[in-house]
Amino acid sequence: MTAPEIACWFDFASNYSYLSVLRLARQKDVIVRWKPFLLGPIFAAQGWNNSPFVLQKDKGDYVWQDMPRECVKYGLPWRQPSEFPRRSLLAARVALLGEHQPWMAEFCARVMLANFEHDEDIGNADVIAAILTSIGLDAPALLAAAQSDDNKARLRARSEEAAALHLFGAPTFFVGAEMYWGNDRLSDALSRATRG
Repeated sequence: MTAPEIACWFDFASNYSYLSVLRLARQKDVIVRWKPFLLGPIFAAQGWNNSPFVLQKDKGDYVWQDMPRECVKYGLPWRQPSEFPRRSLLAARVALLGEHQPWMAEFCARVMLANFEHDEDIGNADVIAAILTSIGLDAPALLAAAQSDDNKARLRARSEEAAALHLFGAPTFFVGAEMYWGNDRLSDALSRATRG
C-alpha cells in the first residue's frame, strides 16, 4: 500500500511556515513533499513590497501576540526575529538541492529554528554552512551547487509554479489537487491525506 503524501509549500522567512515545517518534520504518518519557494514574487504580484505583517500594522501587532501562543500549543521554541522578514533566498536554493534527499526535513527544521528560535540571519552563508555541517553534509559543495545558474533557474521556475497554482501565502499544502492554506489547516490536510 502506498503511503499517504502531502506537499508543503513554505518560505523560510514565514513565521507560520515555521510552525508547519517543525510539525511536519517530526511526524511519520505521511510522506512530505517539501516545496521551498519565495513569497516575495507572490507578494509583488499583489503590489506589495513587503510582508503584510509589516505593511499592515494591526496585523503585524496581532501576529507577534499569536506566535507565542501557537508555539506553546505545539511545544515549539520561539523568539521573535530581530529582523522580519529575513532574506530566505540562499536557504531556499540549498533546500531545492535536498528535495529528494533524506536530510531535507532536518535541514528545513534547523533553518527554521535558526531564524525563529536563535534569531540568526538565515541569509548569511556562514549560518547555512554551519547548519549543513551540523547534519553531516559537505557545506562548501552544497553552497556552490546552490548558487549555480542551473539551481537559480530552478528557483525561478518554482516561483512560476507557485503562481500557476494560485498560491497567495505560506504555508500552503496540497493533498492531490486539494489546497489547504495556513498552519491552522495542516491538521485538515493531514487528515485528508491519511483518509486516501
